[in-house]
Amino acid sequence: MERPPTLLIVYHTHTGGTLQMAEAVRQGAQQAQPEVDVRLLHARDAGPQDVLLADGYVFATPENLAAISGLLKDFFDRSYYAALDRINGRPYATLVCAGSDGSNAARQIARIATGWRLKPVAEPLIVCTHAQTPAAIAAPKQLSATALEPCEALGAALASGLYLGIF
Repeated sequence: MERPPTLLIVYHTHTGGTLQMAEAVRQGAQQAQPEVDVRLLHARDAGPQDVLLADGYVFATPENLAAISGLLKDFFDRSYYAALDRINGRPYATLVCAGSDGSNAARQIARIATGWRLKPVAEPLIVCTHAQTPAAIAAPKQLSATALEPCEALGAALASGLYLGIF
């Protein structure tokens, strides 16, 4: 029997916002296509073997100083060359939890994904918390259901696309 398609969600979070986004993707994927194996891994626990075994990806990060988080960068550093030219054409999407913008972190992930020759299947989902003071930036985040709905829909679309062989 052929193995079910696998969606790998790799995330890092400092204040919980990015994890909420990643969990919403997982929930949407599992509800839409229970047949798809959805793996949610913290960036420190994910590596090249996880990348190679997955059929599609979601990369989720907070934006830190206009960049992806250090631990997500570490995941890419550890996984990039081992997966290079072995995952071409696979679908991916990006999640960013940002205080004000998020676009630079999304661009960084897009550049890495371009090197891996992955196929973007959605525009980056950026949730802006508007945290601008040191206390607000460091505070635990609680994202609204409205902010998480697009994440859930993205998970459903990715899982369905993988299951139906569209991606």
